[in-house]
Amino acid sequence: MNTTITARHCEISDELRTRAIAVLARLSPLVSRAVDGVVIFDVAATKATAEIRLTGSGEHHSATGEEKDHRTALDRAEDKIRRQLDKAAQAKRGRGAKGAA
Repeated sequence: MNTTITARHCEISDELRTRAIAVLARLSPLVSRAVDGVVIFDVAATKATAEIRLTGSGEHHSATGEEKDHRTALDRAEDKIRRQLDKAAQAKRGRGAKGAA
């Protein structure tokens, strides 16, 4: 999987960069044939944001987390995208899909 970590309008520490790579490593098995994993850190006004984008074969998932610091924002984004991936997996198995009895 191609991994990209980007910081817009801010600087991030090596520890945060390593943490972002670990998050992508935890999430990539949940995407079928993961191709790209992107984490974008940004600062808007007083909030730090972290956006995670995962791309697999025909799948595109993204989530954004906002908090006071980038580490917490990354955790929130991870929680959001994990819920999306779990929901997509259930739909593929036939449970939770619209119109299912």
